[in-house]
Amino acid sequence: MQKTQTPHSPVVIVGGGQAGLSVAYTLGQKGIAAVVFERHEKFQSWRMNRWDSFCLVTPNWQCRLPDFHYDKEYGGTDPDGFMLKDQITEYLDAFAAATRPDLHEHVTVTRVAPRTQGGFIVETSIGNWTADQVVIATGGYDTPIEPAYAKDLDPSVMQMHSVDYRNVEQFPDGGVLIIGTGQSGVQVMEDFTRAGRDVHLAVGPAPRSPRKYRGRDTTDWLYDAGHYAITIDTHPDPHKALTQTNHYMSGRDGGKEIDLRRFHCEAGVSLYGSLADMAGFKVRFLPDLKKNLDDADRSYVGIRTQIDAYIEREGITAPFEPPFEKVWEPKQEITEIDLAEKGITSVIWAIGFRPDYAWIEADVFDARGKPIFERGVTDHRGLHFVGLGWLNTWGSGRFLGIEEDSRYLADQIEAQLMVDA
Repeated sequence: MQKTQTPHSPVVIVGGGQAGLSVAYTLGQKGIAAVVFERHEKFQSWRMNRWDSFCLVTPNWQCRLPDFHYDKEYGGTDPDGFMLKDQITEYLDAFAAATRPDLHEHVTVTRVAPRTQGGFIVETSIGNWTADQVVIATGGYDTPIEPAYAKDLDPSVMQMHSVDYRNVEQFPDGGVLIIGTGQSGVQVMEDFTRAGRDVHLAVGPAPRSPRKYRGRDTTDWLYDAGHYAITIDTHPDPHKALTQTNHYMSGRDGGKEIDLRRFHCEAGVSLYGSLADMAGFKVRFLPDLKKNLDDADRSYVGIRTQIDAYIEREGITAPFEPPFEKVWEPKQEITEIDLAEKGITSVIWAIGFRPDYAWIEADVFDARGKPIFERGVTDHRGLHFVGLGWLNTWGSGRFLGIEEDSRYLADQIEAQLMVDA
């Protein structure tokens, strides 16, 4: 009986999101074949892992997939707006239809390992493949983070991670405690306040940003000033850039900034410091609420100052805005609450995710399991990463930088394939 030959592709891309399909397209422009494996449906994280009211935080003009910019090839008519969840997937689906990648959906890659004769073996749920080059485009959102002590909470209190959150109707009556003030936490908080619910928020160290300042969206100013062109190797504080949570603001209702002090004063949101521990109905917080609010405001004012300097340097005429003033200060730090006494029946975890690369057998990870690379290219020949934050610039891992990153990676892959030929 003749043995079936293992299928081979010059490049295997693991992950069918915008990063993976962008690399597939830029490789195709060079005549390099690539097969893409996606364990769910393409663009799954946008299609299924976002809540009903989700919208972009950055303006639509920043959606710049290769040769498929929102306001050019796609023909979008609201470049300064913020697409809703369904509009984002429509844009992405249009890109996939235009580029027609060799995409295999509902295929799980279970192992990527170097071969002794060069290249890689890629084990999947539909069989094994071999490849000369492999691109990991799975992102960093594999495993939702919940602390070990979450299991110590009284079982009558409903718990949910933000990845499973869709709308307020999923939750029982009563108050809700939201843990985390990154983009997810503050936007879920707004959902609950709009529904008139009793909201409690554990405020972490995330920074915040103005939305509009001196007549324009802040991101427009920063783009023109060259802020988004700063690379990680020229950044004044690369460690901070790599570890800092994204600045929180909102694209809702045409775009707005999020001031937690105002949500406390105007919507009655109860604010606490970072979560420390929980057991039964008792929840404990660190006494860092004031510090976290002040640090977020310091970031907010710093961005305004940066824009002011750019306006003055370029001699631009722009409207004046008064200095920032705090509308509220915490008088005391509340370090413990009883959920039952507060009428809190639900907890939402919005403290992020961690990646899972256990299926990759290559020595390209640091002690914490993060991949080590230079602009996505690892020291293990032929193994690359794309779609991660600060791959090169702030825009890496976002729509703004994916075209540059995918074209650069395609160039590196082409060069390696030519040498190995």
